[in-house]
Amino acid sequence: MRNRVRRTTPWTADDIPDLPGCTAVVTGATAGLGLATARMLAERGARVILACRNIEKAIKAAQLIRRSAPAADLPIVPLDLASQQSVRTAAARVRTECDRVDLLINNAGTLIRHRTRTEDGFETTFATNHLGPFAFTGLLLDLLRAAPAGRVVTVSSGSATFKTALDLEDLSYQHREYRPLRVYGASKLANLLFTFELQRRLNGTAVRSLAAQPGLARTDFGYNMGAVLRFLNQPRNRWLTDWMMQSPDMGALPTLRAAVDPTACGGDFYGPPNGRLRGYPTHNQPTATADDPHLAAALWARSQELTGVTYTFD
Repeated sequence: MRNRVRRTTPWTADDIPDLPGCTAVVTGATAGLGLATARMLAERGARVILACRNIEKAIKAAQLIRRSAPAADLPIVPLDLASQQSVRTAAARVRTECDRVDLLINNAGTLIRHRTRTEDGFETTFATNHLGPFAFTGLLLDLLRAAPAGRVVTVSSGSATFKTALDLEDLSYQHREYRPLRVYGASKLANLLFTFELQRRLNGTAVRSLAAQPGLARTDFGYNMGAVLRFLNQPRNRWLTDWMMQSPDMGALPTLRAAVDPTACGGDFYGPPNGRLRGYPTHNQPTATADDPHLAAALWARSQELTGVTYTFD
């Protein structure tokens, strides 16, 4: 299922093709990796729908993108992935903006330091990082199938390779100790399980499902990752981490390769070379847990139950 073609040169931003007529939806496009992804797609001529929780920040992001892509078409759609109602409203809004989606980039994510619950009663990190994208993708699947070769790219994390377990009966962490980094890692593991299960179910269609992980990129997201990374992310301390952290543009390259590389296949997983925190995107090998079809099918069934979104592949 995964492409094994090896390049002899790095895949860089210069490899992004021109994208006239392409419609992309990028979640969490207000800053960091999402903004870099949206900007580079817009610079190649794609119409990019910015699906974001904070509309004021989305407007500023559009202004930044137009500095290098003055003619960019950048509709803004309000989307809070922690709210299933917002997910449904946003999907309906996307339908008013276009009759097909060529690229859906599930980029937005969060890490909540303390246990909180969404309006739907779900643990917030898992709801935002997995249940929201699961529902949003399902609600837009027919628009992806209307494109000649639609792609869904879901952004995971290197933390998904840690020793992480999913308890499908306690996804809201009601009966377990709440450890934010473990909860985050579980949600990123769920992203990979979702990606590969979606590809299995898409078999025989033109739509492809792929995953990406950015390595360690220097973005504001690092402030959510604990006191050490907050300290290292401060501008005055960045000289300490230049050797291991990369720019948002570099961190966005795995996502962009998954989205536009013509040699990419459904089920591919891109990131810096396995085991590294930075570097140009290459094929990554998922862990046995992330590639477990039985766990993925069980998570899929549980996600449908929790969100009420049922995928149709006919």
